[in-house]
Amino acid sequence: MPSNEPMRLPDWIKTKISTGLHATKQMLRSHKLSTVCEEARCPNIGVCFSKPTAAFMILGSRCTRNCGFCSVESASPLPLDPPEAEEPERVALAAQDMGLKYVVITSVTRDDLLDGGALQFSRTVVALRERLPAVKIEVLTPDFRGDAAPLKTVLDSGPDVFNHNVETVPRLYPVVRPQADYERSLRVLDNARKIAPWIHSKSGLMVGLGETAKEVFSLMRDLRLAGCDFLTVGQYLRPSKRNLPVTEYVTPATFAIYGEAALSMGFRGVASAPLVRSSMDAEEMFSH
Repeated sequence: MPSNEPMRLPDWIKTKISTGLHATKQMLRSHKLSTVCEEARCPNIGVCFSKPTAAFMILGSRCTRNCGFCSVESASPLPLDPPEAEEPERVALAAQDMGLKYVVITSVTRDDLLDGGALQFSRTVVALRERLPAVKIEVLTPDFRGDAAPLKTVLDSGPDVFNHNVETVPRLYPVVRPQADYERSLRVLDNARKIAPWIHSKSGLMVGLGETAKEVFSLMRDLRLAGCDFLTVGQYLRPSKRNLPVTEYVTPATFAIYGEAALSMGFRGVASAPLVRSSMDAEEMFSH
């Protein structure tokens, strides 16, 4: 079992301090919006907010699941009240004010809702299209409990990229994602390809949680078989003491090996480096 004692950060894990962070935060607060960048304590927030760019998190900030790696609050979500009905338009207005050409929309998992929040994703995509017709949109969704109907609701709204993260290798799911299922996540990606084959699919995983290289390569092959086009691979960093400890700081050389292997398997775009995150540089990956 890994020790709970924190491991010292290696020299290759360094984040930049950038200007523009507070201005972006103020703009988001003025629209009463949350971002996964803040809620998940992303180490790249300074870089992304200074561009500016952000991954908008809809449907509140309380998650119905309790993943070992995640710092988002796990609690009974608040009911969807009237301000939630305005949320899609608030996201669209914020994207317009920020001058975004590429927008990422994600959410907490809402197992309490019959559609898992799919309709809110759809409404947000539609609101963005109405206000910013040329914008590219990526949706990063939960698994909707494996139900294809909510997935179709999201895809029918016309995002450019559909993203669903597997996060880790199947052996570690009971600890890292105890309320999720690896095969179910693969089916989500496969179903997305079957429902809307013209929409690019994307997934991501964290390393440094105890996986082996063999398991990572196997996971990559599974994602390709599910039709996944884009892949992100990043180092897991413990966001708080209540989260799982890091078991290993994977070297940049190993990340390079993972990236080269993924490209050889046929992924259209791959980002593999210690500070890579699912939504980071999403526009650059899509445009490459």
